[in-house]
Amino acid sequence: MARRFAEEGAVVFIGDLKAETGKETAGEICKSGGKAFFISLDVTYEHSWVDAMAAVQAQAGRLDILVNNAGINIREPVEVMKVENLDTMLAVNVKGPFLGIKHAIPLLRSGGGGLIINISSVSGLIGHAFTPEAYTMTKGAVTLLTKAIAVRYAKDNIRCNSINPSTVNTPLMREFLKDPVKRQERIDEVPLRRLATEADVANAALFLASDEASFLNGVALPVDGGTTAD
Repeated sequence: MARRFAEEGAVVFIGDLKAETGKETAGEICKSGGKAFFISLDVTYEHSWVDAMAAVQAQAGRLDILVNNAGINIREPVEVMKVENLDTMLAVNVKGPFLGIKHAIPLLRSGGGGLIINISSVSGLIGHAFTPEAYTMTKGAVTLLTKAIAVRYAKDNIRCNSINPSTVNTPLMREFLKDPVKRQERIDEVPLRRLATEADVANAALFLASDEASFLNGVALPVDGGTTAD
């Protein structure tokens, strides 16, 4: 998403715990003629968001788009899930975007409005057979947080939408799906019979950020090849 937005001329700020990877991505964007900065960000700590927004304001003077993309999945069924693991998932998946939105809104408002994109999941729309309950709960919260923000802050010309992908073929998921049975399960549930790609999600985010999507607000956009339609 960072690369795709930069290709369209956005000044991109990449917030992550992984400094080496974040700086590498920002460097690649700059070498390709784009403009990108890395910000050290732990989405679970409020002071980290305060520092991140201050860095954006200092470097760019404004904020137009926030993409909340941090998320984790600790794969323990509800009956055996450790409370500390549940707390971790809630902190990253729910508290993270909540705090991001909290501290982005003043900057968005001061610039005359803008857009918030929350990355949810098909599991934020339906009960998913292959997904633990805690992940579904957190992504359901993200989907409804999106709608609540969309309704309250439309008056400030701030739109808020979520993207709800099915299984995305990322490096992390490729490791998980080395098990051929698991991989086939995920493919078979998609009417288009393939996994989502990183580009599928990035292009959806770019569309939501474009003028062509200026009347979309509070939308939960399934990028899922028809999974939630089946």
